[in-house]
Amino acid sequence: MKKFIRIGIDLGKRYFQVHALLGEDGRAVTRKLRRDGFLAFFAEAAPCLIGMEACGSAHYWGRELRAMGHDVRLIPPIYVKPYVKRGKNDAVDAAAVCEAVSRPDMRFVPIKSAENQASLMLHKTRELLVKQRTMSVNALRGHLAEFGVVAAKGVGHAGELLEKAKNDATLPEIAKAAVKIFVQQLEAISASIVALDKEIANVHAQSETSRLLVGVPGVGKIVATAIVASVPDPSVFKSARDFAAWLGLTPRQNSSGGKEKLGAITKQGNRYLRKLLTLGATSLLRVAGKRNGVLRDWLVALLARKPARLATVALANKLARIIWAMMTTGEAFRTEVMARAGEPSMA
Repeated sequence: MKKFIRIGIDLGKRYFQVHALLGEDGRAVTRKLRRDGFLAFFAEAAPCLIGMEACGSAHYWGRELRAMGHDVRLIPPIYVKPYVKRGKNDAVDAAAVCEAVSRPDMRFVPIKSAENQASLMLHKTRELLVKQRTMSVNALRGHLAEFGVVAAKGVGHAGELLEKAKNDATLPEIAKAAVKIFVQQLEAISASIVALDKEIANVHAQSETSRLLVGVPGVGKIVATAIVASVPDPSVFKSARDFAAWLGLTPRQNSSGGKEKLGAITKQGNRYLRKLLTLGATSLLRVAGKRNGVLRDWLVALLARKPARLATVALANKLARIIWAMMTTGEAFRTEVMARAGEPSMA
């Protein structure tokens, strides 16, 4: 079998560029492989370290190559860019990946299982349908406003808007025909969202970690299942702050000369999880007055000094840290940290 020190791969749809290093002296074998011959090349190679960018289809190929005995590492594309030499093409990118994967301080993306990716597919499909429903309601609201038919904002008032359009005798029949199309679309989308919610609930019921996380205030089945599927191995983060930084919930630094200068949050990392945690923190902020405990006291003190929106992001950061600690230790959320008013303290 062919022996390589390490291999860097630049993934594509039909063609894949391979940079296989023979020795530390820089000798390498470069190949442009078709999709149907990709795995055959690695079947003839002895198990070695393989690096790939964490892009489309990377998790699938990572699972396939691991099944062959290779040590596969996925690297965020932004961490590969500094190793790209002058010019850019597939061969240069593969060489950059090969170099980046050898760095001792490099951060890698855990390879997700097929089950985790299927769970995330439920979430992404649901997110898309929710956007489409919002777009449809907004479009319908804009069209009917031209005929003087209005209702309060929000998807929850769409039924009221449709009822007004149905009973409006001045609305042209052609416009009512268009409204019927909107009704059919909204009903289909809503039914699909309900079906996806049931599937997500089933995934939640089968995951011990997900059932553990719903004990955190502001975290429900959707948030818990999304985090479990996105972070199969929480130990890849050295600390809770690293996890929060990966989600983009930590301040951006622009420090120099010993002067610490912090700005807004970085908004890097997983946008979907960051959005879910922020929404959960927003809902929790609204009922903070009905809670007791140290987390509630911390939040009240923060609101006395900072705007509500900033406090929401800070709370999302704290929730992320709590979630990482629970996933790492397996410990349940301590209810006395933020209990409902009137509940007996566990302290």
